[in-house]
Amino acid sequence: MDAADLERLARAVAAGELAPDELVRRVHIDAVTDLGYARIDTARGVRTGVSEVIYGAGKTAEQIAGIVRAMLDAGQQRVLITRLDAAKAHELAARGCAFDYHEAARVGVVGELPQPDGNGLVLIITAGTSDLFVAEEALLTAQFLGNEVKLVCDAGVAGIHRLLAHAEDIARAQVIIAIAGMEGALASVVGGLASCPVIAVPTSVGYGANFGGVTALLAMMNSCASGISVVNIDNGFGAAYQASLINHLSGPAVRTNEQVGD
Repeated sequence: MDAADLERLARAVAAGELAPDELVRRVHIDAVTDLGYARIDTARGVRTGVSEVIYGAGKTAEQIAGIVRAMLDAGQQRVLITRLDAAKAHELAARGCAFDYHEAARVGVVGELPQPDGNGLVLIITAGTSDLFVAEEALLTAQFLGNEVKLVCDAGVAGIHRLLAHAEDIARAQVIIAIAGMEGALASVVGGLASCPVIAVPTSVGYGANFGGVTALLAMMNSCASGISVVNIDNGFGAAYQASLINHLSGPAVRTNEQVGD
């Protein structure tokens, strides 16, 4: 059931043509498609504005194909598949599932990416090139959710001038995703420069004392800069989802380059 179907039923209730309990019954029945190995929440898009996303890790290509078919049959126009490795993507394509695969991001996209309809720019900044696998996931997710996105790579604190060269982008952004491993210092520096929310993503990149991203996670959690929130280690998807929610909030007019320069 999509938003148009729900509105039609609501109008029928308002006109006295449908009992309220019947509307509840129909929505409840239509809300889940049971495949045995997965129960698809087909009403999530109506409730939250974003339809269910497939987490590809741990699922077989056959299972993913079945979930995609169920989503499309329920009226979903596009589907995002995260953590999809190349071998599984190849098998999924062999099963006749039509999608675009972005290997660097380990993301599959069924359907066309939408035109941006957010308030402004989602800026993604990585501390190093080794953090790109997380940044690419964030980039594709943010685009899938209808955001204008810019990616700035390898702008960590070891060469702070590389970050400061993007001061105009930082000032213009509606929300920033700062991605860093090692000691995770990038988020604090960005938080001290930006007037918008900053979402910090610790990565598992680093030597032994990085503890698979725990060091960066704790550093970001203890940042002295205000306005920073932190997601899980390597969670580019979660950061982009949160950034998209912020970027689609109603509020004051978007800052333009001219306003930033005033």
